[in-house]
Amino acid sequence: MLDRLEQQSPDALLALIKMHASDDRTDKIDLGVGVYKTGQGATPVFSAIKGAEEQLLREQDSKSYLGPEGDMGFVHALMPYIFGDNPTRGGRIEGMQTPGGTGAVRLAVSLAQKAGAKRIHMGVPSWPNHAQILADLGLELVPFNHAAPDGTADMDALRAAIDAAAASDGDVVLLHGCCHNPTGVDYTNEQWDEIAALFADKGVMPIIDLAYHGLGRGLGEDVYGLRAVVQAVPETLVAYSCDKNFGLYRDRVGALYVMAKDVLGVGLILSNANSLARSNWSMPPDHGAAAVRLALRDSGLNSDWQDELESMRTRLRQMRERLAEAGTAGSVDLTPLARQNGMFATLPVTKEQVVQMREKHAVYMAGSGRINVAGLTMSNIDKFIEALTDITG
Repeated sequence: MLDRLEQQSPDALLALIKMHASDDRTDKIDLGVGVYKTGQGATPVFSAIKGAEEQLLREQDSKSYLGPEGDMGFVHALMPYIFGDNPTRGGRIEGMQTPGGTGAVRLAVSLAQKAGAKRIHMGVPSWPNHAQILADLGLELVPFNHAAPDGTADMDALRAAIDAAAASDGDVVLLHGCCHNPTGVDYTNEQWDEIAALFADKGVMPIIDLAYHGLGRGLGEDVYGLRAVVQAVPETLVAYSCDKNFGLYRDRVGALYVMAKDVLGVGLILSNANSLARSNWSMPPDHGAAAVRLALRDSGLNSDWQDELESMRTRLRQMRERLAEAGTAGSVDLTPLARQNGMFATLPVTKEQVVQMREKHAVYMAGSGRINVAGLTMSNIDKFIEALTDITG
C-alpha cells in the first residue's frame, strides 16, 4: 500500500538550513531559520525557564496524564497577559493547552470547521503552515492582499475580505495578532479599532493567531488589536504560541482560547475542542507548559522573563532602525522596516536575486524574500546591506 504514496516536495527552509550548514565561508549570514538569535548568533534557553525547570526537578512528583486540556494552571497564568484585567470576560473565555502554536491554529480551524465553516479568508503572504493546515483539513483558502506597496497594511483588501465573508454564511477570517509573519506589517491601533467594529457589524467570526507576543512593541501594546476585537465581537478563537517569547521551540508550548456568546456556550465549545484534541494528539506535552506556569507565577522568574523579552525586542528594533537608516540598498527601500514589527520582513527581491545573495555573498534567505531580522548583528548588517545593494543595484 505504501508504494501508492506520491513523493512530496522537500521543505525549502529545511533545504536552506542544510546549504547554510555545509557552506564553509566564515562570513556567511543565516536569515532563513525562524528562531530568535542574540547579537552573538545564539538561541539560548531563557534564564527564567532554566529557573523554572530547576524548580520542576525539585518539586514535580508525577508525570501522570493531565487530560486533553493539558496544564490549566499554565493556560490561566497566560490569560491576563493576553486579555487584560478581566481575562475571562465574565466567564465567557476559557482555554486549553496545545502542542505549540501550530496545534492551536489547527485546533481553532478544526473547531470552526466542525461549527460549519467551509472557507477561511486570510491575508497573503502568510506563514506557510497556515495554508497547509487548511488544505489538509479540506477548507477553502480565500486569499486577500495583506501588505500595500508602501509597507503598510492593505486595509481596503481586509475590508473587502470581511464583506465577502459576511456575504457567505459561515466564512471565517484569520488574522495575525502582531508581528506579522512574514512581512512584519501590522495594523495600527486605529485600524484595529475599525477592524473590531467591522467584525461586530458584519457578524463575522475572527480567528487570531498570536505567535510573537511581546516581540513587537511590548506585552500590552502587542495585544491592543486582539483586545479590541474581543471587546467588540460575541465570539472568537485565539491561537497562542510560547515558542518565541519563551524560547520553547522544541518543547511545543501553545494554547487555544475560545470566547463564547455566553457562559453556557463555553462548555459546549470546549467539549468539542477536547474531542478534536483527543483524536489528534490525545494530550499535549507537559514539561514546557509547566515551566511557563512557574515562570509566570514566581515574581523573580517573571521579572527575569520580562527583562529577557525586552532585550529581544530592543535588539530587533535596533536592527530594524539600522536597516532603515541605510535608506535604500540598490533598488530596495529599507525605510519601511523601522515602522514594522517582530522578527520578519519581506524584501522585494526575485528568487534569482536571492540565489545571487547566497552564491556571491553567503547570505541565506527564503526564496520569497523573507528575512529573519534576528539573524542580523552589528557585525554583519553592513555586509548584508552591501550585498543587497550589489544584487539589486
